[in-house]
Amino acid sequence: MNEHTNLPGLIEKNLPKELVALMQRVATLAARRNQTLYLVGGVVRDLLLGLPNLDLDFVVEGDAIGLAKELAQSTGGKLTTHTRFNTAKLRLDKWSLDLVTARSETYARPGALPTVKPGSLKDDLLRRDFTINAMSIRLTPERYGELVDLYGGHADLRHKLIRILHEKSFSDDATRIWRAIRYEQRLDFQIEPETLRLLKRDIPMLDTISGDRIRHELELELKEEYPEKMLHRAWILKALGKIHSSLKGDTWLQDKFLQARATASSGQELAGLYFALLTYRLTEQEVEEIIAFLRPTRQTAIILRDSSQLQTVVKELAQKGLQPAHIYSILHGYHHTALLTNYIAFSSATARNAINIKLYLEKLRFVKTALTGDDLQAMGIPPGPQMQELLVLLHNARLNGEVRSRQEEEALVREWLKE
Repeated sequence: MNEHTNLPGLIEKNLPKELVALMQRVATLAARRNQTLYLVGGVVRDLLLGLPNLDLDFVVEGDAIGLAKELAQSTGGKLTTHTRFNTAKLRLDKWSLDLVTARSETYARPGALPTVKPGSLKDDLLRRDFTINAMSIRLTPERYGELVDLYGGHADLRHKLIRILHEKSFSDDATRIWRAIRYEQRLDFQIEPETLRLLKRDIPMLDTISGDRIRHELELELKEEYPEKMLHRAWILKALGKIHSSLKGDTWLQDKFLQARATASSGQELAGLYFALLTYRLTEQEVEEIIAFLRPTRQTAIILRDSSQLQTVVKELAQKGLQPAHIYSILHGYHHTALLTNYIAFSSATARNAINIKLYLEKLRFVKTALTGDDLQAMGIPPGPQMQELLVLLHNARLNGEVRSRQEEEALVREWLKE
């Protein structure tokens, strides 16, 4: 990567042809309106690094909403606008484009959402979080592919540095602390020394940020390829402790996240596992405090609570000679991800309780009886408590291998009825 990087060539190489054609269409339309269009932010950074990124953000020196409306009419795309921030999002079949009017921002107080007013491209780039995210590429036809780098982002990319644009950056918006850590660890960069000093100085400013916004940053960390690296760094820098003082990003967590990646069956399940393992060593009261602060989704809250409560329940699983039906009765009803969390959390894969959780997850939870309530009613058993009791007894017999077929289940029911 050098100062003479061929940006038009990088655009052609790294973005789908269909998307490049759409970008050029937007740029031509902007030029007809006497407006200048720029590609900005993370996609510029990743183009220069040769990394994939289809999250396209455009800055318009002019009326972004007016441009987006005209584009929506000509493409049939679905348009969403936010007049307060002069922004528009256009969704087409495969693509989503964000267009914003070049703007400046001021903060009434630390942690507040910014006050926005129209500004120049220079103003717009200055409001960005880091120099490597404050570059843009001019897209208007006469100067297509020209890099606009007013704050040294290109040099910081070459030197692998994360640098803020001004001294008040972290105090204005302390979520940038989490983003600095995320980019540093994802890109294998370093936080530039003065930026690191200011980050450490402004760790207390995380108290000015709502739990919802902190949760959003944490969720982004957990979507990364190796979130344990970021959580370790956040722990060392004392940012993790601002979520809850009992959270740790230590070697135990790193090992369990590695196991989680080998265990999870989907990205959604993996995110739940990460979250539950992060809070696994906290008390039930501390888990409730985190839920109250971060306000995660209802399902995530269930996973966190179940993971915590299971730790007291699974002690029963360490007993010798437990019947499968007993194991089922202990674990049934808990969220699947919470069970996986407890399975992963045990230090030894040969621990008896881990083996029993595995037995439940892989086999016992799928065991069903052949006979249903309708079948029992046909055998002369009326609906009610007795039928429910017989269905439970029948299920237990199936779990324990005492019956293996419909005929054996029917014979057992007849035997019970005689008794």
